[in-house]
Amino acid sequence: MNQLLFSTTWVLPLYGLLGALLTLPWALGLVKRTGPRPAAYLNILTTAVALTHSLLVFKRVEGSEPQSFIINWFSCRDLNLSFELDISSVGTGATILIAGLSLLAQIYALGYLEKDWATARFFALMGFFEAALTALAISDSLLLSYMVLEVLTLSTYLLVGFWYAQPLVVTAARDAFLTKRVGDLLLLMGVVTIGTMAGSWDFSDLYEWAKTAELSPVTSTLLGLALIAGPIGKCAQFPLNLWLDEAMEGPNPASVLRNSLVVAGGAYVLYKLEPIIALSPVALDTLLIIGTVTAVGASLVSIAQIDIKRTLSHSTSAYMGLVFVAAGMEQGGVALLLLLTHGIAKALLFMSAGSVIYTTHTQDITEMGGLWSRMPATTTAFIVGSAGMVTLLPLGSFWAMLSWADGFFITSPWVIGILIIVNGLTALNLTRVFRLAFWGEPQQKTRRSPEVHWPMALPMVSLTVMTLLVPMMLQEWDLLPTWDSINWYVLAALVSSSLLGVIIGSTIYLHKAWSRSRVLTWRFIQDLLGYDFYIDRIYRVTLVGAVASLSKISAWSDRYLVDGFVNLVGFAAIFSGQGLKYSISGRSQGYLLTIIFGVGLIGLFISWSLGLLNNLPF
Repeated sequence: MNQLLFSTTWVLPLYGLLGALLTLPWALGLVKRTGPRPAAYLNILTTAVALTHSLLVFKRVEGSEPQSFIINWFSCRDLNLSFELDISSVGTGATILIAGLSLLAQIYALGYLEKDWATARFFALMGFFEAALTALAISDSLLLSYMVLEVLTLSTYLLVGFWYAQPLVVTAARDAFLTKRVGDLLLLMGVVTIGTMAGSWDFSDLYEWAKTAELSPVTSTLLGLALIAGPIGKCAQFPLNLWLDEAMEGPNPASVLRNSLVVAGGAYVLYKLEPIIALSPVALDTLLIIGTVTAVGASLVSIAQIDIKRTLSHSTSAYMGLVFVAAGMEQGGVALLLLLTHGIAKALLFMSAGSVIYTTHTQDITEMGGLWSRMPATTTAFIVGSAGMVTLLPLGSFWAMLSWADGFFITSPWVIGILIIVNGLTALNLTRVFRLAFWGEPQQKTRRSPEVHWPMALPMVSLTVMTLLVPMMLQEWDLLPTWDSINWYVLAALVSSSLLGVIIGSTIYLHKAWSRSRVLTWRFIQDLLGYDFYIDRIYRVTLVGAVASLSKISAWSDRYLVDGFVNLVGFAAIFSGQGLKYSISGRSQGYLLTIIFGVGLIGLFISWSLGLLNNLPF
């Protein structure tokens, strides 16, 4: 049985793909009489089977040495392309998280999209999404990981553009796709380069190559920067962070997975590439700078948003920034722990936000209020998810940040400062959202808002319980520190930042109309944060403006220089032909005389050019 489980691990990504294929008859409209529900049930069934299989494999490999499973894909002369799968507790544990959250998100989507005419198409895309994420989790090949990341980019484009009849949705899907493509293109350059230099794309071979590799500073820097470009785009890091905000135009069940798992996929590849990136100090410093800027900047931007999904999405970018800082300091284990705790808590927050949107039909938190008494399960989910995000004992994120900061209390104290700032701003932001959406007096859109029905409430309550059980899971896996090893100064600083953020968020004045301040300085800060530091406008003036100018120059030269020259030749031929037709007499002897005269002139010109006429006596 154990050998059977090991030999069939490669099947795990195929469950999601099978679910997507089974839903195609309904998604394509070939089956109409039954409605789209059977398609959803088939996809949920395949995801449940994937979760069961993942649990059995994890039980088999837990505590044992990692093993590899090689799939030979293509072989021709000196070219041998094979994919190596990672059968370890980390890889299979990631598949459990993916299948579990995907199952809950799909059940949640049953209620959220119950009246949508394209529900079958959505579940087909979700199955495609799940297959790509699972393949990424067990991939031990850089080439396969890159291919799967491309599939995730396509899946993001299709899910963000699910409601394609809305112009804003189409724009958001296009921007998300093109922004990711920038990082993917640079990553492809790095993949091809390292495959040529190391002779293999398997991570195990790359690790051995990195131990003895002797690269020039320029080569190692360019290679490291190219390899981190892909995760920068996937994790919505500065300067490729705008796509995640615009991706909130898609359905909320897809946002649940996108903010908890998809962004973590890019960080997971970064974790895998850590020994290769460590060859370049410049690349490590770049990770630190980008992670710090994004973590602090996105946390500041989130507190100025009034869209409930956007304020949570900017928080996702901030926490991925912390993961980048951990990767830049070569703390891969801490990065994985932070990805686990953040993913579960953020999925719960988005489920709660989706329930609010479903019942109030608005995403503007200034139009909400008083939901705590009308939606108790949704309110509890938001509170537990918020507590799981910040350093509040004894939930998961507290232990993740404590284990990280404890090791740098003396060597790198600035890391603790970044954690305190991001944690405090996150606590302030979530408290602000809770006050505006759940606390206070009900408004017009929230007076009659009922609790969501069971397909949405069941996964939300289940994930609430899971968030509370995360510390027990960490204890079971021996990931919690002992009380003797805890630095109490760091613990006090982290808990104090959470409490300070909650206190400030509970006491600051929040105007329901969210009117702009009359004080010019505060108005400038409010607009600066509300418009994401005007990054999109900076892009429009610089990069987009430069490309537009070059396009205009190219169009002008093509129209007036290239086309002008071609048209000039054509007009010359037309006019010469029109002029010659009047010299035609129809007499053959005249034509013959003209030919002889022309040939004679040509011969005379050639003789003169060759100097044959210089010896003549005259």
